[in-house]
Amino acid sequence: MAQKPEVDDLSEEQATKELADLAQQLAEANTAYHTEDAPRISDAEYDALKARNAAIEDRFPHLKRADSPSDQVGAAPSEAFAKVTHAVRMLSLGNAFDDADITEFDTRIRRYLGLGDDAKLTYTAEPKIDGLSLSLRYESGKLVQAATRGDGAVGENVTANARTIDDIPVKIDGAPDVLEIRGEVYMSHADFEALNARQAERSDKQFANPRNAAAGSLRQLDSSITRSRPLRFFAYAWGEVSEPLADTQMAAINRLSDLGFQTNPLTELCDGPSEMLVQYAKIEQLRAELGYDIDGVVYKIDDLALQSRLGFRSTTPRWAIAHKFPAELAWTRLEAIDIQVGRTGALSPVARLTPVTVGGVVVSNATLHNEDYIAGRDSKGNEIRGGKDIREGDWVQVYRAGDVIPKVADVDLSKRPDDAQPYTFPETCPECGSEAIREEGDAVRRCTGGLICPAQAVEKLKHFVSRAAFDIEGLGAKQVEQFYRDGWIKEPADIFTLEERYGSGPRQLKNREGWGEKSAKNLFEAIEEKRNIPFGRLLFALGIRHVGEQASNLLARFYGNWDDFTAAMDSAADCDGPEWERLLGIDGVGEVMARSLVTAFAQDNERDSIDRLTRHLTVEETARPATEGSPVAGKTIVFTGTLEKMTRAEAKARAEALGAKVSGSVSAKTDLVVAGPGAGSKGKKAEELGVEIIDEDGWLDLVGAS
Repeated sequence: MAQKPEVDDLSEEQATKELADLAQQLAEANTAYHTEDAPRISDAEYDALKARNAAIEDRFPHLKRADSPSDQVGAAPSEAFAKVTHAVRMLSLGNAFDDADITEFDTRIRRYLGLGDDAKLTYTAEPKIDGLSLSLRYESGKLVQAATRGDGAVGENVTANARTIDDIPVKIDGAPDVLEIRGEVYMSHADFEALNARQAERSDKQFANPRNAAAGSLRQLDSSITRSRPLRFFAYAWGEVSEPLADTQMAAINRLSDLGFQTNPLTELCDGPSEMLVQYAKIEQLRAELGYDIDGVVYKIDDLALQSRLGFRSTTPRWAIAHKFPAELAWTRLEAIDIQVGRTGALSPVARLTPVTVGGVVVSNATLHNEDYIAGRDSKGNEIRGGKDIREGDWVQVYRAGDVIPKVADVDLSKRPDDAQPYTFPETCPECGSEAIREEGDAVRRCTGGLICPAQAVEKLKHFVSRAAFDIEGLGAKQVEQFYRDGWIKEPADIFTLEERYGSGPRQLKNREGWGEKSAKNLFEAIEEKRNIPFGRLLFALGIRHVGEQASNLLARFYGNWDDFTAAMDSAADCDGPEWERLLGIDGVGEVMARSLVTAFAQDNERDSIDRLTRHLTVEETARPATEGSPVAGKTIVFTGTLEKMTRAEAKARAEALGAKVSGSVSAKTDLVVAGPGAGSKGKKAEELGVEIIDEDGWLDLVGAS
């Protein structure tokens, strides 16, 4: 290769050409490394190209390209995004799909606040943008940080990329000293089509829909790529603020507009459900003309003081809901029915379809729920609601409700082939051959193979490394399958001995196809970083049936630390006694979940696997609320009877905010019972056990809310 001239010897024409070449080379290298997982040049060569690009720009600043590689701020493109802990969590929204859900939403709010049907409640209604959530932090009017939502608590630092979006000002006047703007990054239909056309011309990956295009563009590790993508931004909410923006949601949105942010002009005020539904119909009719994707309408309580009173559930605010548009439909042929085995052994039927576009996305698979849904009848021969007699070769209607997994909605019997036969659901596992049984009252047939079933083992491992669980960078579904197939990882504990076993020696990871010294080193470092894990994440990662993310965090808050929790599960193993009653008494834990929990920890094979794992971990205690001076911190409280000055939900939320544990039943470990009129059996049991009982006024005095 010819030696390049020194930067000082370049002419302006030469510099222009070389900057273009460098931009192309670096973009291709970035794509090969991060997208294709097949690096074409070494890190040293990459760094040399970046350094030369910067040197040429320094000498010819007026030649700097709009897609300049030097616009990337922070880590080099070969590194992952830095993590950002949100000062105020970014939660998702609960969903509604029909008019009755909206009426119920209004009723729940009135019930929680103790308001009558005639009390006026005003809501905002705005289009729900189908994009990627983004939080922008301004300090003294300057944009200092931009982060994706991530898991709600921790997101990705995309500040350099956000600065390339025209709708996002880098400086604002008249804002509070600290202001976090929340909104949605999106791409218009026209820009999406043009982008895919350019991608096709270059034989690059094409995107399935504008939302995916926007998300992929914002998450580029080279901000010059983001700059080349036509991204837009709508502001609709806020996180941390040093002073209130306004007293109402609508006034705050108007304030954001005055500060220079794009806000949606279709946002309107509505007095109750009837007006909300009118606005919903109006926005739905305009949907095709907007030029960008929306998938529903979001309603929020307008009064910010009421929003504060209503507060949040574990994953969603009580004061807002997303009213999704009806499912989008399409007809196609069902070519075959396959069975997939999940991490709990469930045999799930999947429709393999002739590909069809539904709502802008090419769909080739759809869920068929269970064997009764396919047959159209239950195990006793009774017709079931929504069930169909579905057969291979049928012409079926597919729908996608709220952009979740596609489903088969209907069958056109007039087009059924003459030779179509009823589908026979397997009674043995297609993966391991073990018997597949269906318990009484269960709609699902499950493989009994347990740990010998490779499908269950692999799916449990995939769940273990998923984003809401251990979230190990570089260890995704593809790598899990590869390592399991080769016998390198059979259970979660094996992940944490991977470097010990395959970091050196003749079978080193770095020598495997698709791996190298740097990628192997990165994986080992990512695994090492996860040896410290929050209690709730660990519990969720175990994949215990009926114990989801919300329940895992609930249990973590209740028990506080892992040792106390496992000791409690051991004590409750017989599903009897004080510790069992205490587990059942946790508000939000039912008998089905409780039995699943204690069974998992009582089974020798599963418990041994858990213990082998935790020997490699430091399980972090769950952070407690700031409860200094709280009179109820650490106490277990039961509310019973009728509360007259606040609703039960408000009382529970107040107690938990002060560090108390709220239980649904009275036991020897109960510290305090707050009893209103009609306390009944719980009051009597508290008296028998000698538990302190106070009335509602006593509770309000105790917590300083009288």
